[in-house]
Amino acid sequence: MLAILLAMRSGWFAEGHFMGKVLDEWIYDAQEFIHSKLPHLLVAAIIAFVLYRILSVITARMIRIAEQHAAAHSRIAQVKTMAGVIRNTGLTVIAAIVIMEFLAAVGVNLAPLLASAGVAGVAIGLAAQNIVRDMLNGILILLEDQFNVGETIKVAGVSGVVESMTLRKTTLRDGDGTLYVVPNSQITTVANLSMDYSVATVNVSVDFSAHPDKVTELLKNIAMDVRNSEEFKNVFMADPQVLGVDAVKGSELIFPVVFKTRATQQYAPVREFRRRVRLALEENHILPGDPYRVFTAGSDSTLPRATPKGAPEPPIHDPTMVKPQEANPFNAG
Repeated sequence: MLAILLAMRSGWFAEGHFMGKVLDEWIYDAQEFIHSKLPHLLVAAIIAFVLYRILSVITARMIRIAEQHAAAHSRIAQVKTMAGVIRNTGLTVIAAIVIMEFLAAVGVNLAPLLASAGVAGVAIGLAAQNIVRDMLNGILILLEDQFNVGETIKVAGVSGVVESMTLRKTTLRDGDGTLYVVPNSQITTVANLSMDYSVATVNVSVDFSAHPDKVTELLKNIAMDVRNSEEFKNVFMADPQVLGVDAVKGSELIFPVVFKTRATQQYAPVREFRRRVRLALEENHILPGDPYRVFTAGSDSTLPRATPKGAPEPPIHDPTMVKPQEANPFNAG
């Protein structure tokens, strides 16, 4: 390099000529850059490289810990998404700082550039504030583990199974196949139907003529048979509870039966319980509840009566064989 500079000292680049003076200024600027600014850039580059390595190690460790301890694949995918966001954001900040340091070192005035970037940032922020809110809320959803892919949730007035999650939107599909795309900024309240366990309450309605204790015992036996069956014994998290007579509505008695099962697995045992209740009511000659049926206590009453000693037992009254009233109760006389 020195030989080249000395060779250029002839002709137009000789000392005292115009191009010679330009060459002298170039040499002086190069010396000044190497002496004062190049070490600064090298230090900035080393610091940026160290920060990049630290960022890579942290994000890689996040993914490794998630793969070792996470119970579901969806959670691992969430952690990978969060790690990617952190890594890309950190690299963008580091690269921006290094570029500004380089531009300042080569003599570029950053004041107009920063002012322009500030105005552009304000304009972009006003135009894309919903997107920013979507991404911030998406980060909080991932960090707080509010729901995962594959879970059933209710958000923003819709419900369904979570098919996909990103920082900007959540995709749900409901029971009839409709696909909902919900921006994360619209998610203010989350109802997670797949968290821990589910509780289902079945209200069994029988006629007022049925004996409450007999019905309660019958429902307990049916519920425990369903709970102990081979098909559903691994679904239940606790024994079913028959709460007794919860309400009397006209000629109806309401018996709530509570099932506690694994999350979103309550539907099949509830259907089986209802099927067995239907068969058991017919087998035990118990009428199902009917709000329009009129129960009359009198000579035809189904309530037990005292029988004189030695008298023959009266025939057992079957309420399922009661004929409907032929007279119209709405006609006077």
